[in-house]
Amino acid sequence: MTTRTFLKWLMTFSLCLLLYAIWRRDVLPPPAELNNVLLNEPVQTKTEQTAFAVSRGGVDYKVQPLYDYDLVGLVVSRHDTSTGWDYLHREWNDHLNVMDICVIWGNNARNGSYNDISFSSGQFTCNFRASTAEAFAAFDQTAISNNHLLTDQPSIAKIMQKVEVGDQIHLRGRLSEYSHNHGFAFKRGTSIVRTDTGNGACETIFVDSFEIMKSSGQAWRKLVWLAAFMLVASIVGWFMQPVRFNH
Repeated sequence: MTTRTFLKWLMTFSLCLLLYAIWRRDVLPPPAELNNVLLNEPVQTKTEQTAFAVSRGGVDYKVQPLYDYDLVGLVVSRHDTSTGWDYLHREWNDHLNVMDICVIWGNNARNGSYNDISFSSGQFTCNFRASTAEAFAAFDQTAISNNHLLTDQPSIAKIMQKVEVGDQIHLRGRLSEYSHNHGFAFKRGTSIVRTDTGNGACETIFVDSFEIMKSSGQAWRKLVWLAAFMLVASIVGWFMQPVRFNH
């Protein structure tokens, strides 16, 4: 086998491996791999915390807690608000909302119906679509929430930004409204029930603690980088081969 032939096969193999690893990295774990605590409902209780002020990104915010909140769940979709295409958070000077995570728990964790649903996140939304009518009927729409996560603490923000689809998480904080007057009046509220849908149905949580209890797909994410490196190396190697002319 010549070097060129080897590099051609390596390019093909690494490209196929890369595409497969990209697909597998966000495949959700089966119910058997979920911690039993994910069967529990979120715990919402009366808070004694009064309104307080925080600063992030050069903007001063007022946070009004409404309830203490404890959530354990499986992350089915995520949105990092610092991503380049998220223009709304920048336009609204909303630096406090670090991450959005869409999470399922309870009946959905128990019956595994989430594996027949496709999930995606927008700038402020969690969208889901069922593959069949039966799958949609089995999915409990009161056991899913899109959560706007707020923090002014870099250490907490760093942990939250590491979360990936398929991770099992536990967070504690307060369902809160927040506002600022940095150039214009801005205010966002929060849902305080799990039965609402549509605009305003998301939970806005000022996070006190955030734990990734178990990660899923880490091996596949590492394989993405390995396959990408192999692909680039094989392409570079191909172009570095001497040109041969037929006489």
